[in-house]
Amino acid sequence: MKPILYRIMLLLLVALCSTSMYAQSANEPAVIENYYKVKWGYAAEFIELWKKNHYPFLKKAQEKGDVLTVVAVKPSLHAGEETRWDFKVTIRFKNLQAAFDPNLTAPYKKALYPDLEKLDKDEQHRFSLLLAHWDVLVEEIKL
Repeated sequence: MKPILYRIMLLLLVALCSTSMYAQSANEPAVIENYYKVKWGYAAEFIELWKKNHYPFLKKAQEKGDVLTVVAVKPSLHAGEETRWDFKVTIRFKNLQAAFDPNLTAPYKKALYPDLEKLDKDEQHRFSLLLAHWDVLVEEIKL
């Protein structure tokens, strides 16, 4: 994804979630659920590309301590077209600042992928498989 588009998406997410963000302490973990709806028949390819190209960044951020956990799931059954998603990743960040840091994974890019042109091409292909993608900042409800 192009850096400017990524920044715009982050700003929109921040604006949409501002009430939730104010309710959270700056030092509390922040949890974001990433949903992906993929073209029919391409979910497995999308997931493999995500694991190959994006997950290593999250693992590095986890080693550094900015990301606490990463959990990926896919539905076992299918839903209606309007409500379906094919892949969900839940990321628990150490805090809101880490969650919305546009440069969180930048330091690892060249080390993980010496051929940045190939990475960009692979990521462009991965995003071409998407029909929709949305991120949801969630907070735990104390019961």
